[in-house]
Amino acid sequence: MLNWIVIGIGDISTRRVIPAIQDETRSKLYGVVTRDPAKAATYSVKTWTNLDEALADSAIDAVYVATPVFLHGPQTIQSLRAGKHVLCEKPMAMNEAQAREMLQTAEECRRVFGIAYYRRAYPKVQRAKQLLEAGAIGKPVLAELTCHGWFDGRAYDGDDRGRHWLVDPVRAGGGPLYDIASHRIDVLNYFFGEPRRVCAQLSNAVHHYAVEDNATVMIEYAGGPRGIVDVRWNSKIKRDECRIRGTDGEIEMSPLNGPELIYPGGRKTLPVHQNVHLPLIENFVDAVEGKDALLASGEAAFWTDWVTERARESSPSLTPS
Repeated sequence: MLNWIVIGIGDISTRRVIPAIQDETRSKLYGVVTRDPAKAATYSVKTWTNLDEALADSAIDAVYVATPVFLHGPQTIQSLRAGKHVLCEKPMAMNEAQAREMLQTAEECRRVFGIAYYRRAYPKVQRAKQLLEAGAIGKPVLAELTCHGWFDGRAYDGDDRGRHWLVDPVRAGGGPLYDIASHRIDVLNYFFGEPRRVCAQLSNAVHHYAVEDNATVMIEYAGGPRGIVDVRWNSKIKRDECRIRGTDGEIEMSPLNGPELIYPGGRKTLPVHQNVHLPLIENFVDAVEGKDALLASGEAAFWTDWVTERARESSPSLTPS
């Protein structure tokens, strides 16, 4: 049985992470680290307000880091050095240097370290990867992914949990580039491997908070595929598109979070699990037990931060001093 603690008890933890740990048959929610112990009362588990004290408990095997981005690096490194396996929320870190330090610490401590890029576990994403490798669309040349929505930087739907911290560059690193583009960049890296070149445009077209409200990123991969990721918090029309074009056809996966997969000669409906974090937790436990490799390892996730940093460099006016 793998004893887990979760650091941070916000929306993602309560809706997905904690239920996934509770449903994973080899896992146990052992405790929670939170500034507000009252939030953890319903779980009847150990609760700490101090991470140092929590990590001193030798019964803990694994840590899920579910805090804002600026804490990912320090809390992951601290947990790894305490001998715990770590699964961290995305994006991995505030910058490439911090992500590299996290990787090096995991290697030195010989602990399993993964990032919560759960879309790699989507059945249709895995099937699309198989089709690409089998040459179903010939040579892939262009992948296009969009994620558009409206976020004005305030709490949403009257929910006092809010997400206003996402527009604070000190806490979030950046805007939609970090929050929603990271998932789509990771999908491209999953399909095509390590990125080679990046260029991007970031701006504030509608909202004028301290982070960008839109980003368009172009990534080139070895062998010629090019990926374009366009993300926006300034659209009242929601979009979640994903398509891959090749010399002999295309794969249509829109919406990315939906079940439909269309490819030359076929169409499949491959729904995701009701809790998209459960396959991720199951895979992580498999990796800890030595039964399988991580789908979203720290090593793989590093390349998303590599892309993000170069995208930020493409827009100097938005690069923090």
